[in-house]
Amino acid sequence: MVLDTPLVRIGTRGSPLALAQAYETQRLLKLAFPELCEEGAITINAMKSTGDMILDKALSEIGGKGLFTKELDVALLADQVDICVHSMKDVPTWLPDGTILPCNLEREDTRDVFISGKGKTIAELPNGSVIGSASLRRQSQILARNPTLKVVNFRGNVQTRLRKLASNEVDATLLALAGLKRMDMTQHLTSIIEWDEMLPAVAQGAIGIQCRSDDERSLKYLAGLNHHMTKIAVDCERSFLLTLDGNCKTPIAGQARMEGDELVLRGLIARPDGTKVYETSRRGSPADGIAMGKDAGEELKKLAGVDFFLELKAGMAA
Repeated sequence: MVLDTPLVRIGTRGSPLALAQAYETQRLLKLAFPELCEEGAITINAMKSTGDMILDKALSEIGGKGLFTKELDVALLADQVDICVHSMKDVPTWLPDGTILPCNLEREDTRDVFISGKGKTIAELPNGSVIGSASLRRQSQILARNPTLKVVNFRGNVQTRLRKLASNEVDATLLALAGLKRMDMTQHLTSIIEWDEMLPAVAQGAIGIQCRSDDERSLKYLAGLNHHMTKIAVDCERSFLLTLDGNCKTPIAGQARMEGDELVLRGLIARPDGTKVYETSRRGSPADGIAMGKDAGEELKKLAGVDFFLELKAGMAA
């Protein structure tokens, strides 16, 4: 039996990683809800985002994270799709009115990886080496450890970045381990970077699924997919980010995870050149995750001081 009208229309970016995440969502929906196994019950609608089309500029120069979600938001609100599958680290801390993000799939490994033919770790790279990365978070943490290294804008999907590295445009690059795992491409990594050397981005490794706030059918399906502990950690991290008014123009890192019965949060904010790095941590009940994130963000705002944020804004305006 082929359904004439799909029960779930999935919206996604068209990159290989985004499509892998959409197909994983489709697989999980079919496992959880027998009616979605019917042919035609689920469709996947891929679209290009502004962030995918402008690759010659850093995200901090062209508008930040919302560039990866804007087209999907429009399609969702226009009832062209029912749910949108996102890499959570690309989702702004605000959502358009009429939409909600009630579901996180179980999180993948959140760490970054180092990829290079010129050393096994960042520390092994010769002084003056060039690292390709569009992430100010990664840039600031790299330069804090070795200010002789040069970090250059390096955008595009995973395959594009690996091609650029192979053609010696840079000496090394960094990627999220989660993306490589989801595309079965871990053979390309040189080493995995632990949190103490490179704290990952807020919500890295997590998939989030958005729908219209009044769409009862989609809300029912997403409730069946939500991974409770992942959502607790991601909500804590995004509360931290929101408190710092974080976007792609500010180097911010934050990760929360369970250690025994406690939720543990680590966060940092830095100057892009790595000359100043402020760090904090929290431990508490998972039920207090959002409050923990906010409290940690408030601490770093006080610790860094008003001048720190004014300098960041002045640097962006220059």
